[in-house]
Amino acid sequence: MQNNKTPNSRAGVIAQASKISLLCVSIALVSACGKTIKPEQHKPTKLVQLEQSVNVVEPVLQTNVSGRSKLADVNRFEVGFDGKQIVAASNSGKVSSYGLNGQALWSTDLKEDIVGGVAFDGASQTAVVTTKSARVVALNTADGSIKWQNKLSGTVLAPALIHNNRVLLSANDGVMHGLSLQTGESIWKFTTQTPSISVRGSAKPTLLDQRTALLGGADGRLHAVDIEAGIPLWNRRVGIPSGASEIQRMTDIDGTPTVDQGQLLAVSYSGQLLAADLASGQVTFLQEAASKNSLAVTDRAVISTTLDGKVKAYNRQTGELLWENDDLAYRQLSNPERVGNYIAIGDLDGVVHFLSPEDGRIVSRTQTKGAINKLTSASGYLLTQTKSGQVSVWRMAR
Repeated sequence: MQNNKTPNSRAGVIAQASKISLLCVSIALVSACGKTIKPEQHKPTKLVQLEQSVNVVEPVLQTNVSGRSKLADVNRFEVGFDGKQIVAASNSGKVSSYGLNGQALWSTDLKEDIVGGVAFDGASQTAVVTTKSARVVALNTADGSIKWQNKLSGTVLAPALIHNNRVLLSANDGVMHGLSLQTGESIWKFTTQTPSISVRGSAKPTLLDQRTALLGGADGRLHAVDIEAGIPLWNRRVGIPSGASEIQRMTDIDGTPTVDQGQLLAVSYSGQLLAADLASGQVTFLQEAASKNSLAVTDRAVISTTLDGKVKAYNRQTGELLWENDDLAYRQLSNPERVGNYIAIGDLDGVVHFLSPEDGRIVSRTQTKGAINKLTSASGYLLTQTKSGQVSVWRMAR
């Protein structure tokens, strides 16, 4: 490991869009820093035993929801969770619910491969999943019954965003859909440009504010869209294509953008990490960091896991590299996720590593079964679903 210290109103939204227009100019002035995608294979770095381990989390639940499927693996499935109830989807078509005590509550078989993880809205008792034939299915989380279903123009590989009586989904054909939470009826569609070659996957829509959703697309842009009506407000490029071939020029934003304390943060597959101030519309910094994962933030730092398995922390205000950890190189790292005072990162062997956000040291580990694509945290719990279908839940240690 290297340690290098070195508007809620519509008028306000439109005004903000005009300010943020400066982003395009600023980013255009930065020379392309995309990395060449090489087919070279590397052996995962062997883990070194920790001399001392901090007790960060304790196990709550482990169960398996795997089943027969023609799909090669789970595409970053997320577990739905409202603090009391867990809803998990199997790629073979089953959606199951559990209590935190491990008790099975219900199970529903959709009889088709599921490709998008669970979006769970506790207020409306609704869980939403997507299938390989581009079906969107809403389930009643009280009993697992189907509320409604709809067929979209393209397959959705990321969980939906449920907000303000809308279900927002980003399909792999570049279309963002806004459906009625009550009926599943299509309210609006918003189309983005889709390159001929892109990374398999897409970013989950996220909230910019209570009336605006933010979408990261395969076109390397962030798109801000009105949640209720689907009106596009602005878009900004993050991924900058570089290289001779289409593969080398992939610019996908597959990690969900982060909005925190008035700052927008996003990272692209082609190698750009962007931080921008939402109030002024100015780019705070642009750094080289290729990733397909979402970011983690602390008050001081933004943390990224790179394609080659490095973990990097940057100063949120200046972009200065605070530290870099290569102890997990080529271990196919998941997104970094903040858990209390630590940063959790999963790997290809089902190991969850806990790092100090101050210097990047690995201070603890825990284990599940199967490669970890995605970690999520909520209500003091850490959750994951591995490629092999193992669902694990931990709580913060007391």
